[in-house]
Amino acid sequence: MSSFTSKRILGYFFRGLLFVVPFALTAYIIILAVQFLDSLIPIPIPGFGILFVFIIVTAVGYMTSMFLTRSIFEELEKIVFKIPLVNILYTSIKDLMSAFVGDKKKFSTPIMVKLSDNMHRLGFMTQDSLEVLDEPGLVSVYFPHSYNFSGNLYLVPRENIRVLKNVNSTEIMKFIVSGGVSQLAKTPEVPTAEGRDPDLL
Repeated sequence: MSSFTSKRILGYFFRGLLFVVPFALTAYIIILAVQFLDSLIPIPIPGFGILFVFIIVTAVGYMTSMFLTRSIFEELEKIVFKIPLVNILYTSIKDLMSAFVGDKKKFSTPIMVKLSDNMHRLGFMTQDSLEVLDEPGLVSVYFPHSYNFSGNLYLVPRENIRVLKNVNSTEIMKFIVSGGVSQLAKTPEVPTAEGRDPDLL
């Protein structure tokens, strides 16, 4: 087999990997999630676990929005808040969930932080005021790690922050997690409130 043919075969192989691996891993994770949820309900019907969990979660969401049952959940939370260690775990998980699916999403403001004259870093502003720490000039910024679902939190000077207006949070998150490999796509510019400079926080 000639060297040219070998290179061509390797090229096809790596090109196939680019399609097969992401597809296979995505399918594998979905299958594991479905199997885990199905194992919660002892009924041999594929997908029934997902349906059951969806119905239960939706029902709880509906009850927490009703005036009569809302107080029950609030009292339950108050009990959890009084339990040492458990309250830290519960509030941390709840705040993290709220950052993604709550009414006040925290990872909705992609920013660029100036680290030096020639270096910047992408992240998300999670708090635009830290006056409670007696630091009115600082904001909290979350920096996701590339090729990982973790990150670090930094408190940086407000003047080092620049809000990114041409891309949305999802694009920035994919760009960071992929190590800068994913292509960034511009999004339509959102009109800002009258009299407000979009570059100011």
